[in-house]
Amino acid sequence: MNQRFYDAVEASPVIAAVKDMQGVEKCCGLEDIKVIFILFGDVCSIGGIVKRIKDAGKIAMVHMDLVIGLSSKEVSVDFIKENTHADGIISTKPALIKRGKELSLYTILRFFIIDSLALKNVANVEQQQYGTKPDFIEVLPGVMPKIIKQICKTSKIPVIAGGLVMDKEDVMSALGAGAISVSTTNENVWFM
Repeated sequence: MNQRFYDAVEASPVIAAVKDMQGVEKCCGLEDIKVIFILFGDVCSIGGIVKRIKDAGKIAMVHMDLVIGLSSKEVSVDFIKENTHADGIISTKPALIKRGKELSLYTILRFFIIDSLALKNVANVEQQQYGTKPDFIEVLPGVMPKIIKQICKTSKIPVIAGGLVMDKEDVMSALGAGAISVSTTNENVWFM
């Protein structure tokens, strides 16, 4: 894992996840926000979005699955690396994470924990079933401290809690359960 990325995430208990340019502008002006998850854009606009974030001195992480016009093929990761200069990628697709690692991008493998089978899939990351270890695992929803604690106990990969994080209590519960950070689109949480 890249130590700079790990240090930035650890230093930022709240990661801003942005879904529009207004969100980008708000979080680029916040000193405490070090890492920004980009959850919007298309192949024409993503380069400009990343540039704005990087110009503000932040780490720009592109959620590959949410950029309109990108396929789920590994070549999309090459496009992001070569055409946007993003620091890293987020995806639910292990093949994209593997390609990101090959290209020396920071990587976050996102899991939606909806049942015990999904929980078991998180454990399989440790067994190299996916072919590569991401830098972080993001677990959604992030308001399940009992499950987050279980994942953190068994995983050597640091955990970010995301989704449905609404207030300071949610942040503290996730961090108390062992998550290294939380990601949220809730702008009120960015200002805590």
